Amino acid sequence: MAEVSPVAFVEATLAYQKTAAIKAAVDLDLFTLIGEGAETVDALAARTRASQRGLSILCDFLSVHGFLEKSGGRYLATASSRAFLDRRSPSYMGGIVDFHAAPEMCALFLTDPVSYVRHGGTEGLGSIAPDHPLWSIFAEAMAQTMAPVAAAVAKRVAAWPSPPRKVLDIAAGHGVFGISVAKAVPGAEVTAVDWPAILKIARSNAEAAGVGTAFRERPGDAFKIDWGAGYDLVLLANFLHHFDLAQCQDLLRRVRASLNRSGRALAVEFVPNEDRVSPPFQAGFAFYMLGSTPAGNAYTASDFEAMARAAGFGGIEVVALPRSAQSLVVFES
Repeated sequence: MAEVSPVAFVEATLAYQKTAAIKAAVDLDLFTLIGEGAETVDALAARTRASQRGLSILCDFLSVHGFLEKSGGRYLATASSRAFLDRRSPSYMGGIVDFHAAPEMCALFLTDPVSYVRHGGTEGLGSIAPDHPLWSIFAEAMAQTMAPVAAAVAKRVAAWPSPPRKVLDIAAGHGVFGISVAKAVPGAEVTAVDWPAILKIARSNAEAAGVGTAFRERPGDAFKIDWGAGYDLVLLANFLHHFDLAQCQDLLRRVRASLNRSGRALAVEFVPNEDRVSPPFQAGFAFYMLGSTPAGNAYTASDFEAMARAAGFGGIEVVALPRSAQSLVVFES
């Protein structure tokens, strides 16, 4: 019999404190400094110019929650913190705090949560409003985090018997998915669709990656602009979950029409099991969409199958992506 305890409830009401602590730690670059040998409060204070009292309480809090290990007066990063929160690590992902804990995002969720539960989503457009400033933050913050996932997708694409030459990247954001394909498939040309301010960030990333000449921009609303036709591959990375089933079907019909006869569409998504409560992160993503979009959701494999067939695709394949909570959804012609 499960223990009867209020701990889970109390911890939920205080969860914002964990967000604040990890944001402070990332902004102070605490994990990198500890990795470089600044393992005491005195050493960290000298490097960060923060108060010893503040650092002591912060580091103890991070130790309580499994980000650090305390031994005497020294703090060491855990293996996961070294991998993902030390800026020197190739898998560093500390930058995502700028997006997930952005004031705009916090306001969407915490100002009036009853409102979006009653309404079944945000009463306005939420994060999908045209040119919403959150997406520039997203494009800046998430590129490095998404790079391993994008590289895994590109590796799979490059292994196709006929690798794509003409690629469309819808809601490209940071552009990393299309950029990774351009790097993995010599001669591939990528057309990125997004708002103008965000495409500037994607363009900068493409040039930094050495594929600027293969990168084309098509600014505007993905649901409205003419993005052309004859594509070998259409990428939909972290996009479909922002919309309801009918909108996804409409978009996928356009995607299907823009592909050449042997072309394929790939989506990157959080795909929960059919029970919609497992695995925890993928299932919990639905609440993220509830609080930030009018009708978005975390879609199951059967949801994507229904979307695909309604849009004229033959079906789907869902492939787990390595070291990620995300899956690759392959829309089959």
